[in-house]
Amino acid sequence: MTIKNNQQPAPGWVGGFEESNALFSYPDPNLSSLHMLDNMANIDKLQRQQEVLWPEFSWETRKDEENTRRCYQMFAPDISRIGYTNEGRVYSIICPQQGAYSPSFGALNVEVTVTGQRGWVNETNKTMAADMSVVGKIWFSPSAKTTKAFKLLESLFQAMNLPFPLSKTTAIVVKTFLPGDPNQVIFPLRKGQSHDFDIPAFAKHIDEAWDVAHLNVEIGDVEKVGHDIVDDFNQLFMDFFNLASGNMLQNGNVLSWNVWFSAPQIVDQTEWSEHAKKWRDSIDAGHGSPDGEGTVARYYDGTEFKPAENLLDIEKERLADFLTKHFSVIGKEKVDAYLKAQL
Repeated sequence: MTIKNNQQPAPGWVGGFEESNALFSYPDPNLSSLHMLDNMANIDKLQRQQEVLWPEFSWETRKDEENTRRCYQMFAPDISRIGYTNEGRVYSIICPQQGAYSPSFGALNVEVTVTGQRGWVNETNKTMAADMSVVGKIWFSPSAKTTKAFKLLESLFQAMNLPFPLSKTTAIVVKTFLPGDPNQVIFPLRKGQSHDFDIPAFAKHIDEAWDVAHLNVEIGDVEKVGHDIVDDFNQLFMDFFNLASGNMLQNGNVLSWNVWFSAPQIVDQTEWSEHAKKWRDSIDAGHGSPDGEGTVARYYDGTEFKPAENLLDIEKERLADFLTKHFSVIGKEKVDAYLKAQL
């Protein structure tokens, strides 16, 4: 995997925005006087950016068990970035994407989608502070659309004119919030690496990154759409994703990430808008990330995470139950026979 690392900051830094309000600064930045901003509303104000070339995520794979194990995975690079003015006010943050593999459906995409942000960057001392609100979004990748299970479900959903997670625009949405506080959807991005867990050497980029910040978010419920078939399928789809990814988006789990930045660059506002649009419609385009697909999920000792060996059998059984429950005209025997022949 080749990563285009920018080592030297571009000229033009002015600074001063952090210092404009004493409450903004560390040790406990308070950004509440700033409005939470839409990511695409102020592209014309962006002058500088730092790319997140190493978005390192971490989560517990068995959070409800006594002997839980933590996974570490770098999401696809050169998607995420933070954009700000020459003075350091943040106006846009783009977050990364990654995939998981389902034996029934092939590749599934996940993105942490920013719904609001505010904050500052200080290039002089290589620090930043921002507040964010996000949702998780999961949808079928292009390769999944060639599977028999996908084609069957798509035809059934289309026949009933029901929404289906064909792309990011129709993705399944997972709520998030500040860990331990379901009523607080805003959470902090702060300087340095997380201190909440041990970080393996392969997930650190001290020698190659310009700066690093971290954040934590607790995973909530799958957003309901108000239709039993769709809501049941979305939960089933989420369960398949979690089985394949090691419970990355399991309800109640805390998803943490250390975002490692390359040195500041000048923003090309047209390129930023095109970049944001490209990833808004996303990996879904089929070309993947421009600088690689990230890494596989690994435990602290470097051992790769492996889904259950009987994952296909589990998916087939759950899918059969779903089809039998909601499309009884098919009949359980026909469903079982179809899945046995096609999956």
